[in-house]
Amino acid sequence: MPIVHFYRREEDGEGQKMRMITQLCPDVIITTELCYNVELDGLDSLKEAEKEIFRWLLSPPYSTSLSDAPTLLEEDGAKLVEIGPRLNFSTAWSTNAVSICKSAGLSFVTRVELSRRHLIKPKDGLKTTMKDGMFGKLISCLYDSMTECIYSQPITSFAVDVQPQEVFEVDVLGNGRAALEKANDELGLAFDSWDLDYYTALFQKVERNPTSVECFDLAQSNSEHSRHWFFRGQMIIDGEEQKETLFSLIMGTQNHSNQNNIIKFCDNSSGIKGMELECMYPTNPAQASPYETRQTTRHVIFTAETHNFPTGVAPFSGATTGTGGRIRDVQSAGKGGFVLPWEEEGWEYPSSFAPPLQVAIEASDGASDYGNKFGEPVLAGFARSFGMRLANGDRREWIKPIMFSGGLGSIEDQHVKKEEAESGMEVVKIGGPVYRIGVGGGAASSVQVQGDNCSERDLGAVQRGDAEMEQKMNRALRACLERVEGNPICSIHDQGAGGNGNVLKELSEPAGAVIHTSKFTKGDPTLSVLELWGAEYQESNALLLRPSDRSFLERVCQREKCPVDFVGKITGDGKIVLIDDLRKSTTEVQFGRNPVDLELDWVLGKMPQKTYVMERMRVCLQPLTLPVGLSVLPALDRVLRLPSVASKRYLTNKVDRSVTGLVAQQQCVGPLHTPLADVAVVALSPFSLQGAATAIGEQPIKGLLSPAAGARMAVGEALTNLVFAKVTALKDVKCSGNWMWAAKLRGEGACLWEACQAMCEVMGRIGVAVDGGKDSLSMAARVGEETVKAPGSLVISVYAVCPDITATVTPDLENPSGKGVLLYLPVNSGKHRLGGSALAQCYGQLGECSPDLDQPEKLSACFNTTQALIQDRLLTAGHDVSDGGLISCLLEMAFAGNRGIEVDLPLESTNVMEALFSEELGLVLEVCEGDASAVCQRYKDTGLLCYRIGKTVDFGPDAKVRVSLCGQEVLNESLPTLRAMWESTSFQLERLQANPQCVQEEEEGLAKRTEPYLKLTFDPSQSPIIQDLALGKPRVAVVREEGSNGDREMSTSLFMAGFEVWDVTMQDLCSGSTTLDPFRAVVFVGGFSYADVLGSAKGWAATVTFNREAREEFARFRKREDTLSLGVCNGCQLLALLGWVGQRQGGGSEVTLTHNKSGRFESRFVSVGILPSPAIMLKGMEGSALGVWVAHGEGLMQFRSPEAQQKLIGASLAPLRYVDDYGHPTEIYPMNPNGSAQGVAGICSADGRHLAMMPHPERAVLGWQWAWTPRDLRRALDTSPWLRMFQNAAAWCHKS
Repeated sequence: MPIVHFYRREEDGEGQKMRMITQLCPDVIITTELCYNVELDGLDSLKEAEKEIFRWLLSPPYSTSLSDAPTLLEEDGAKLVEIGPRLNFSTAWSTNAVSICKSAGLSFVTRVELSRRHLIKPKDGLKTTMKDGMFGKLISCLYDSMTECIYSQPITSFAVDVQPQEVFEVDVLGNGRAALEKANDELGLAFDSWDLDYYTALFQKVERNPTSVECFDLAQSNSEHSRHWFFRGQMIIDGEEQKETLFSLIMGTQNHSNQNNIIKFCDNSSGIKGMELECMYPTNPAQASPYETRQTTRHVIFTAETHNFPTGVAPFSGATTGTGGRIRDVQSAGKGGFVLPWEEEGWEYPSSFAPPLQVAIEASDGASDYGNKFGEPVLAGFARSFGMRLANGDRREWIKPIMFSGGLGSIEDQHVKKEEAESGMEVVKIGGPVYRIGVGGGAASSVQVQGDNCSERDLGAVQRGDAEMEQKMNRALRACLERVEGNPICSIHDQGAGGNGNVLKELSEPAGAVIHTSKFTKGDPTLSVLELWGAEYQESNALLLRPSDRSFLERVCQREKCPVDFVGKITGDGKIVLIDDLRKSTTEVQFGRNPVDLELDWVLGKMPQKTYVMERMRVCLQPLTLPVGLSVLPALDRVLRLPSVASKRYLTNKVDRSVTGLVAQQQCVGPLHTPLADVAVVALSPFSLQGAATAIGEQPIKGLLSPAAGARMAVGEALTNLVFAKVTALKDVKCSGNWMWAAKLRGEGACLWEACQAMCEVMGRIGVAVDGGKDSLSMAARVGEETVKAPGSLVISVYAVCPDITATVTPDLENPSGKGVLLYLPVNSGKHRLGGSALAQCYGQLGECSPDLDQPEKLSACFNTTQALIQDRLLTAGHDVSDGGLISCLLEMAFAGNRGIEVDLPLESTNVMEALFSEELGLVLEVCEGDASAVCQRYKDTGLLCYRIGKTVDFGPDAKVRVSLCGQEVLNESLPTLRAMWESTSFQLERLQANPQCVQEEEEGLAKRTEPYLKLTFDPSQSPIIQDLALGKPRVAVVREEGSNGDREMSTSLFMAGFEVWDVTMQDLCSGSTTLDPFRAVVFVGGFSYADVLGSAKGWAATVTFNREAREEFARFRKREDTLSLGVCNGCQLLALLGWVGQRQGGGSEVTLTHNKSGRFESRFVSVGILPSPAIMLKGMEGSALGVWVAHGEGLMQFRSPEAQQKLIGASLAPLRYVDDYGHPTEIYPMNPNGSAQGVAGICSADGRHLAMMPHPERAVLGWQWAWTPRDLRRALDTSPWLRMFQNAAAWCHKS
């Protein structure tokens, strides 16, 4: 099929890559041109009208620079290079661009790929000749070799000359094990000697040869990644056979805990009993329909995912697909870097793995981007960096990194139990098409030492994520769950390791199924049968459905634009059979059989246990030796910069932490939104205060000294984090245990066994239990001749039900009534061990004696007493002692509250370094002076020590930190100086991923800030009076497009305000099945319509502009004088593009929204001032300044001209402004998160009926949704002021 090209100059060259190149080659200028490569089906060229549509779609607002011919040409002294996606499969970008084209009437477009043409030349006046080596290094910075390639000439076709590999037989009957060994090497199966013997014997026993596809299938389905052989295996340690397996040890923790699990060790998810709630559902999810509330029993589920191998190879893609894989578990029930003082330079890294700095930035970008686009908040996490050569000469480092993703979800009681597969059921694949990606991921990630596989095979095993597709699939599945007549899904499994082969076998077990290759939607026509069966392409689930429900699922998928394939049937014969009816495969022609024809029992049945023979290795430890005369401030200057201790602001500000409107506690706390929360809390319904909490514990560095101590400390850390949210009971707490270890290398398996035994024993004594988890047991990498092992890591994720989501305590000091008292509660009193501490690491050592959880019963007493104090509302702040020790805990509480402290530690018989930097478990609490004695006594009554150590003092830039030990002052420093140390690592990482000018503004501004300006000029509890209630509720259409993600919280807000709320999709309007005539109001919600691939809301606006049905509906609605509209975030961008706000005389708009000045997605809780204006929804709110969430990447208001800007603002049509700490409209970052002129955050039409705003009021209509409020304002937030907006709209609709 022919390709046409459109070109335009890239207007924003200040991206992350360009900043890196500027540092690498300061004497070079790079000019960039974008090339849109558009594939046409059935056409050789475009008509002028069609070109006009493309110009509208592909040109930025106020630009006509799109050209049919390139404008960048090769010239003397310059080099031109074009870089674009690899051609063998469509990108997610293309999928969304094609969808936009089809919505705009360009149905003949089948693929659109974006390439970049870079002209590289020396700066003016410089006669620099770039050497080939430097040029190659520069080019390598411009693209991702995994997903992109260099085009030697403009592409004329997307077709690639790839012949699908034929299916072949592996001649086990003729050549025995040797035949399987050969296939093992050729196909990258990662079979070990045991596997080779077992499968050779199996096929000799059944007297037939396996096919290549069957061998590949067995390798993935029975890989360590999928089968967890090690945890189920028989252990022989130092010649002694162990009575238990690792798995039986872990399952034994259930015997000591409350039996509240509804799901455990199943489906990659676990679940605990929840409660009955009122929830909101559409009455008919297969079409536009009103919402209603229903009572339901909703349980809490937890899932965890590690995606370590893919993230090491390709950090962004690996992290996106790790996040996506964990979401599907819920559905299925170098240059430019910097060296820290203690880091050794010059260490070698394997070329097939990304270096640590790249992983830190790009992996976090990938996880954030996926969550942002899908519409899932990221609420907790950890970041750790370590690289050290130990006393025995071993290098320990995470060259294969850890990418961990965990998530809370909910499941309704009637959906907990899967149905058994029955003959005649439909086997269905839902989600994205099949691509040649992630082929052999299960086997590749199970290779014992990463780097022993070929790099091409490693790249082939990495997946690529498409959050938009995952969200469409999620909506289709949710529609099934919400159907009034009952859920049509009989059983569902997520697709992961092993691809179709694994998921379809698990789904059909034990009944069996027949599957047809012709029934799959393919994104790549050159796929082989092996690739179709084994590729781990993302955004796909498999489910069973009765034939009678097929039409419902098809209608839902059509409405949500989600692909669905009915690929086979359940047979009942106990076999899995793949029929290649697309083309007659070689095996079928030559051998008269199908590519796959396996008894399920051979693959999924009970198989012999593997035996692992291990030995313990003596640990070589040396005492910690600190510099002579080391004082506290120089030590802090290092410790506060260590990534595990330092600020995580570089992670939290780029990820949406408010989407869903169910977030009660995210990472950031206090007036300056400091990332220090210990626990994440979510509501299970907006109509209830019941919810769930989760927290994390991991202590791998301490595990290098003692695996047992490291495991116990991980459990302890998780619980001392969780303790700050009120949960039902300690024995109701359940844990996901995730193990990342080089377990099969010498000495490491015994360490893992020791850690597991210790974890299980301590959990038994406390009364908490493991109910799920994951393992990644190939945490080692080959670097030259050396094998570098990662520190063995156990990540404990605890979760529990919260009876009241507002009963939480955060680290930010509040100094209640000016009388805040600080209490220190050590769990291990009298112990101050420094082994494995941040202090030791910062001086290049481990030490010899690690902190430990010596008395688990004291931790239980501490937990239970603290919980009771939280329920009684006696604690005003609290934080756990962990990385960085007691001093870091105290400083973090001061940073979070923006307050000073005066502390005198009465810790005798210990030196200052041990007292301040030991990481023994403990808590620091702030209480009101009048409650201090009673609180201390309650701890003492349970056998715990509770020290009164000081008080909260001062506030803001002048605050001081004074710390003494037994009366001897050891630290006296200003709060801003210490906070600058703690923030410095984060800000250095920020400069590599955001506009350095914005980063500098925020860094410098922190030293001067006090708290956000908030002002309330009306009583939120007094709602507008609505006349004539007998007329019924006014109807509002909450309109969403493909990629919208803020519709449920918006619908809830409108429902609470008194509307009859309808769920309406653009598909409903474009198909003519729904009209806007009955509606008085329309709300356009936030999200990423079409992933914003052609610009924010551009695809959505294209549908309204070029689809006749939609265009007429909206024009008719707008002309009526009894209607109003609201656009939030993506909806705001849409209303600006359509000219509903900022209308220009003669049509069009005077305003558009473009990329934030910071150059990245911004998630912030900011203050917005409300000015007088015609805006109907803001009546009576003028003069207030309210806290509100923002979450957007393109929120910068760009006006057609300065005159247009002044005209709009002068007419009072910009009623919403970002304000600074003094209440003045501001352009200062981050109080203004996008850089809009004069702080403009929202604009309205001249008649006040249409309002467009970037902040999210629908995520702040309940007091507990606010990220922070000062103590004196909290009681006024029982009813949030933002609800008034929606009440005003309902009252106007009634009145008019």
